Amino acid sequence: MINAVREFGVGVGLLARGFRLVLSSGSMLVKGAVPALLASLVLFGGLVALAINIADLVTWMTPFADEWSQTWQTILRVGAGISVGVLAVAVSMLLFSALALILGGPFYESIAEEVEDKELGGVPSAQEIGWAKAAWMGLRDAVLLIVRVILWGIVLFALGFIPVLGQTVVPVLAILVGAWLLAIELTAIPFVRRGATLKERRRALKRKRAMTLGFATPVYLLCLVPLAALVVFPAAMAAGTLLAHRTVEGQGFRASAPTTV
Repeated sequence: MINAVREFGVGVGLLARGFRLVLSSGSMLVKGAVPALLASLVLFGGLVALAINIADLVTWMTPFADEWSQTWQTILRVGAGISVGVLAVAVSMLLFSALALILGGPFYESIAEEVEDKELGGVPSAQEIGWAKAAWMGLRDAVLLIVRVILWGIVLFALGFIPVLGQTVVPVLAILVGAWLLAIELTAIPFVRRGATLKERRRALKRKRAMTLGFATPVYLLCLVPLAALVVFPAAMAAGTLLAHRTVEGQGFRASAPTTV
């Protein structure tokens, strides 16, 4: 337990280091902010529409509660609303990350390369990704990860109907699940530069699960703040590069040979 807390703190420290790197380099900040801004504009409207209509949506989803007492009806529908909200946020966060990668793949590859060259001594035989490959990778990862978050969402939605548990434990668990899946996506470029597949990426991050969550949970929460993603996302890409290096170096993970992604 103590080791997990320490590893979580290391992950938070990697994100803080990512912020320092990006904020000390105007070029990295601008390169990372432009795709994040475009992705934010695309998804912001959808979240606003959901927020406006969530009460009607939850009422439509729970017609069986119409005859319940007002107290239990409120508890049920608040829990269901929270579950729908956290699932929508988790999906939108992955879509945001994927869209940013699709729009700005070369920019984020440049950030990863700059961090690796300046901070990590470079990556021997690093693979070039390019826009087309980054776009395909972002789209493919988004589809696979969104399937996972929907499966988790079904479970969390069901748990959301449980009084107290649905309003306390479920949102926290949803944040951790969303943060984990976001971490897989945010570390895509540095891992692919090392020739790693998505399966290898997940396996490497699992070995440092607490560290990965320490990095990704603050990113997930900060990106919920309007326009914060313009700074958070470039910092997260830099920190994700540091995390990828740490998982490779710390666990003997080897992915330097070109592989199919």
